[in-house]
Amino acid sequence: MDIIYEWFRELYQTTGINLPFIYDSYDRGRLIDGFLTTVELSFICLFFSIVIGIIGAWLQGSSFTWTRRIVNGYIQLFRNTPPLVQLYFFYFAIGSMLPRVETDWGGQAPMLGSFAWAVISLSFFAGAFNVEIFRSGIEAVPKSTVEAAESLGFSRFQIYRDVTLPLAIRVVLPSLNNNLVNLVKTTTLAYAIAVPEMLYESAQIWSDNVNVPEMMIFLLIAYFVLVGILVWGMNRWERALKIPGFGS
Repeated sequence: MDIIYEWFRELYQTTGINLPFIYDSYDRGRLIDGFLTTVELSFICLFFSIVIGIIGAWLQGSSFTWTRRIVNGYIQLFRNTPPLVQLYFFYFAIGSMLPRVETDWGGQAPMLGSFAWAVISLSFFAGAFNVEIFRSGIEAVPKSTVEAAESLGFSRFQIYRDVTLPLAIRVVLPSLNNNLVNLVKTTTLAYAIAVPEMLYESAQIWSDNVNVPEMMIFLLIAYFVLVGILVWGMNRWERALKIPGFGS
């Protein structure tokens, strides 16, 4: 590896193409940490947004009017406002109202850090779209299937868990795939509240080395690969769960 590091160092000295995250151990460590933070943030938000979508779609079928209104209000609020505004609202407005906790060195720190607020904000943002995605899938399940489950004595929750939801997931996978891909790309907004993800660490590197073009090219490629892996996995899942004859 030392040969590779030296080659990129000489490349910088001879051509001016500066890729310090390859030959400099400090910058390399920062970028690796940023990449891992991006992956962690993405997977946590993906998980919670799907959970929110499943629960929200279930609550939309509630017999209580106010429950349906609250869910619909949540959907309209998060679908019709910019995700960056939502992120700032959670971090600066809600975060400032929470009590502060004492740190190990005797200081005061916010109860929730920037990473936690990014997870909360982005999960609610994507979850609002996932609720509608799962709702459309549930409505696509034939009523005769639900009636058959009711005739067997299934409760409403059992029908949703064992009959409606598994069928709905197969129907909504293409739409869900698109929303989850958009969510991974939206995690770059966490840069705005200093979450040390890949964009944030790249900005620190180009601030120190004045190599903006090189870092932006790297970021474009890195996100292309990261999102491409997610798309590949989702497409395989979609083909595995495809309903034979459906849509043809």
